[in-house]
Amino acid sequence: MTAVPQHAPAPVTTERLVLRLFTADDIDDRYAYQSLPEVARYLYRPPLTREACAEAIAARAGGTAWQADGDALLLAVCRANEPGVIGEVVLNLRSARARQAEIGWAFNPRHTGHGYATEAARALASLAFDKLGVHRIFARIDVLNTASVRVCERLGMRREAHLIDNDLDGDRWGSEYIYATLAHEWQN
Repeated sequence: MTAVPQHAPAPVTTERLVLRLFTADDIDDRYAYQSLPEVARYLYRPPLTREACAEAIAARAGGTAWQADGDALLLAVCRANEPGVIGEVVLNLRSARARQAEIGWAFNPRHTGHGYATEAARALASLAFDKLGVHRIFARIDVLNTASVRVCERLGMRREAHLIDNDLDGDRWGSEYIYATLAHEWQN
């Protein structure tokens, strides 16, 4: 990718939120929601252990270069002027050549229903398009995850695909929607 900063910028602020890099002090907050079966159920993986949360934070604590396939920007979502992490947003560079990134989010269920996921995802998408030179953002959403489907629709993303029984979650076949938007379509 050309004209892309060496490291993705953070923090990002919105009216109510601060999106910043995780620190070692955030392990327990992240574990509080990533350990829950109801959070992991749509991610096609088991709940995370405290150790897995700590390892992921340590691996990304210094930020990430935004240059190669697989580079990822994982940001803690915090309410402005309040302590604690309420969730996270992530941007994964899936194709550096085609400038395509996958966006995702996970929140502590105690903080859902307030529009935080939409606000944080909108801020991350704007960062991707305006600062990181991304051409296309997409999200893979389990069709049963109606809350995340609504987030994609609030962001103005279009449903491009419905993949039937494309992933296995334990004993359950999961189907997914693919939502996407292009840089020239994006409206903050």
